[in-house]
Amino acid sequence: MTADPAAPWTPVDPLGGVLFDLRVRGTFYCRAEGTAPWGVEMPALDGCVSFHVVTEGECLLEVDGAGQVLRAGDLALVAHGRGHVLRSGPGARVAGRADRLPQEYLGEHYSVLRLDGGGARAALVCGVLEVDRPGAAHLLDLLPPVLHVEGREAARNGWLPVLLGLLGEEVRHDRPGAEAVVTRLADVVVIQAVRGWLEDGSTRPGWLRALRDPQVGRVVALVHRDPGADWTLDRLAREARMSRSAFAARFTELAGEPPLHYVTRWRMHLATVALGRGARVVELARRLGYGSEAAFSRAFRRVVGVPPAAARSAAVRPPARERHVAGPTLPA
Repeated sequence: MTADPAAPWTPVDPLGGVLFDLRVRGTFYCRAEGTAPWGVEMPALDGCVSFHVVTEGECLLEVDGAGQVLRAGDLALVAHGRGHVLRSGPGARVAGRADRLPQEYLGEHYSVLRLDGGGARAALVCGVLEVDRPGAAHLLDLLPPVLHVEGREAARNGWLPVLLGLLGEEVRHDRPGAEAVVTRLADVVVIQAVRGWLEDGSTRPGWLRALRDPQVGRVVALVHRDPGADWTLDRLAREARMSRSAFAARFTELAGEPPLHYVTRWRMHLATVALGRGARVVELARRLGYGSEAAFSRAFRRVVGVPPAAARSAAVRPPARERHVAGPTLPA
């Protein structure tokens, strides 16, 4: 099997390959302006990542009962579709769910929410993102519940203050085309935050940890790029330029599972996503390197726990953007 023909180029470094797969699609964006006391509930959105960038003042983010203060220049990603609350401070009353509050819609996917309590002012740019590619979903599954990037921390690398400065300018001046500029800048901010998380530290779990190893990481990247190839332990070891036994031991130590187990699990991850999008089993069997539909179905059931038809039925539901009756708003 050959690599995805839709990809115009293929990154050569393993972490670059992961970031190349990080394709996010903005479902909705909101500019939020509040004066204390204020509070708003952000709904749980399956399969989505929420983000909040504080451009002025500060607020309190609460996820799963834990609070995190966000200050001007900070970014927070809330992963795994978790519902959460934003407040001006502890105990501030919640006005309601963000997507059900009155707000000014400046476009189909962009609004301004104002919450007036009469006190200290805060301003945020917030949004909901869906993941477009299976590899990105596999990555985002490993994110912590909240990825908090402090403005002071990011300033050392220079990227966040520049992007936030541009966001702040657009938010303050409401120029023509502000929606297009703000939404694209917000997407870049999110991808940069995930890149920083990937680069920070060397003990990420599972395949991310394996990616950081020069030899094993090369193999993981190749498997991700061409999952339907005839991957054997001997071939994987040759790609890593290691002996068979040394490679198997090193891969298992880093990834937490044997190499061929990982290959199969990655294929079934891709298959699950594809089934949810209407792919046929016979097509998946061919694309993922199985000699027959029956062989693929046996492997799928062994790894996932249900036959492919059951996985397709469970996944048939409208995308997140179609599950909201009112415009989904991610303000603060």
